[in-house]
Amino acid sequence: MSKKINNVGTLDELKEEFFGKKGTKKRDELEEGYINFKIGAMLQEERLKQGMTQQELADKVGTTKSYISKIENSVKEARISTLEKIVRYGFGGELELNIKLN
Repeated sequence: MSKKINNVGTLDELKEEFFGKKGTKKRDELEEGYINFKIGAMLQEERLKQGMTQQELADKVGTTKSYISKIENSVKEARISTLEKIVRYGFGGELELNIKLN
């Protein structure tokens, strides 16, 4: 059980209050948006760490600068096949997926 300090709830409690319980449409949209945001931020962070521009990454992957920008800014969802290309050909890494069932 979490402890409240000065009537501040946990993040899950706040999400439930403003977006509903897990499994509701509004809450699911929030969670999905966060996942896309997190993926975009991770890709941007790695691109910058490797000293690449969006255009350089796009050239390595075989896509457009605009598409890379849209993924990084959570405007467009990246397909798994695209993520794999970005990680493998753009960053020289390997994409690993993990499925967690409740």
